[in-house]
Amino acid sequence: MAHGKNYTNSIKDKDPLKIHTLDEGVDAIIASSFAKFDESVDIAVKLGVDPRHADQMVRSTLVLPNGTGRVERVLVFAKGEKIQEALDAGADYAGGDDLVEKIQGGWLEFEKCIATPDMMGVVGKIGRVLGPRSLMPNAKLGTVTFDVARVVGEVKSGKVDFRVDKAGIIHAMLGKVSFGSEKVAENIRAFIEKIIQLKPSSAKGIYLKGVTISTTMGPGYRLDPVELRSLVK
Repeated sequence: MAHGKNYTNSIKDKDPLKIHTLDEGVDAIIASSFAKFDESVDIAVKLGVDPRHADQMVRSTLVLPNGTGRVERVLVFAKGEKIQEALDAGADYAGGDDLVEKIQGGWLEFEKCIATPDMMGVVGKIGRVLGPRSLMPNAKLGTVTFDVARVVGEVKSGKVDFRVDKAGIIHAMLGKVSFGSEKVAENIRAFIEKIIQLKPSSAKGIYLKGVTISTTMGPGYRLDPVELRSLVK
């Protein structure tokens, strides 16, 4: 695939085989950022797990120390006083059957979805719409709860959901170029620490096999997994 001049210039001095320390890699992706918008910082972590086995599925959430830099529109399925609680906490939308009808009509102007447990029967009506878009509330991810104020606050402050894919790789967005090197590095350390904590007991061999960071438009830089493990001990 042909790349543009800006991308080509950004990699002219890049050694594709070099493994970088965390600080080197973060400095490199920020220096190579060339887009006119504030690019996201993305991470891909290759794990030594087999996601086909339920006991090796790595999935969780994390509130990043410096947030993601992305403003998420949050919808909460609730009833009674929980509707106002959600709105007071910063939810963009809160309700019940009225929101289900809007979504059934094709409306999907939100990025995160939370529900109280007593609303899951209602939410199930639109499971085929929400599920494929990774919007379905999930108790394992903490998005099915009566503590809606806390969860809405976490999402608004920079909570990321992640799960390992079929290839054994976890992808996540961990900030913006405008954060600067220190804050981006801090988010990456927190993310790697969380992944290490989640290591399945049944996973054998090397767990943290490879880590690559990049910006939205920029090239990827490989990080040293050994150094990362030492940073989060």
